[in-house]
Amino acid sequence: MDCTTCTPRMAWELPFLAEPEEVAALRRVLRIHLRIWGLQELTVAVQLCISELVSNVITHVGAGTPTTLAVSMNGTRLRIEVHDPDTRALPMLVDATDDAETGRGMALVTATTDRWGVELRDDRKVTWCEFATGLNIPTEHCGGHQPSRLRSAATEAAAIDVISDLLHWLRAHGCDPEEVIDRAQRHFEAQLEQAAR
Repeated sequence: MDCTTCTPRMAWELPFLAEPEEVAALRRVLRIHLRIWGLQELTVAVQLCISELVSNVITHVGAGTPTTLAVSMNGTRLRIEVHDPDTRALPMLVDATDDAETGRGMALVTATTDRWGVELRDDRKVTWCEFATGLNIPTEHCGGHQPSRLRSAATEAAAIDVISDLLHWLRAHGCDPEEVIDRAQRHFEAQLEQAAR
């Protein structure tokens, strides 16, 4: 396999408090991350689903609930998960009437994903949805071969956008962005050192 056409897609998680103002930040982080992964054609559907899943937590579990967004590949499918601590408030697909003001969220998730579901664990509920990517293998690059220099520049620009957005998010949540950058650099160097062994 020619690895210049491969895109590594490492799973990641982002803890947050389920608040209405967090939804826009999560949508922005996902947009940028999907661009890095070369899956930008899924952006609208993924952003819609994360809005609905987080809104469900806010509405049915409560604003301020400690929640986690997890993003990964499940084979060639993109998997988005929202973890919350309430194993009783399960999302359900309901048949909302045309004049109903609520109840359409999971119908939108059903319409925009390939599949979705709920896993109950001892300490939390995981509501997940998956999207077909059109990839043949999980590390394939969408859109065929792209010269590595161009892909590298685009990936670097997208990474800078992600880092910038995360630094703004950290500052908005009372963290010191410079301290986080220092800790991240030390963590990165330790990982490199361990991988070299």
